[in-house]
Amino acid sequence: MGRYRPPAKKGSPYITAEGMAVLEQELDYLWNKRRPLVVKALSTAAAEGDRSENAEYIYRKKELGEIDRRVRFLSKRVDEVKVVSDTPKKTDQIFFGAWVELEDDEGVKLQYRVVGPDEFDSDKGYISMDSPVATALMKKLEGDDVTITTPGGVINYYINRVQYKPFSS
Repeated sequence: MGRYRPPAKKGSPYITAEGMAVLEQELDYLWNKRRPLVVKALSTAAAEGDRSENAEYIYRKKELGEIDRRVRFLSKRVDEVKVVSDTPKKTDQIFFGAWVELEDDEGVKLQYRVVGPDEFDSDKGYISMDSPVATALMKKLEGDDVTITTPGGVINYYINRVQYKPFSS
């Protein structure tokens, strides 16, 4: 039995301006601040002698590899994503970047923002446009009912509001 795994499906190439700024900040931090510190620590550990039993050297070498992998990923991703900052013509319909207020059958309200796969954050209520919830919401209108199948069962939501800027309290 082989160990081959087909490549993972690429995420959507869209990102908000805020999400792009976060990716660029992380890339800048890793390349210009973190990596030079790790390289310096690695060279100090290498100067201590036998590298095969030097835990500090082994740790720093792995850390440098992880930083380089992340830098390569971010560099490629920043080049291939498209920043979406325009508001669609139909502002009552759910597209990329929309803030959505949903209400379930029990009257519990949820707020989500549909964003790119690089910037989803459940704590902020940001959901990836590739997620099952966002896929079910896409192109729906304010006032529509939507049924979403989850591992826990089927959930029905009513779309209360759709906006393209954060909701005001």
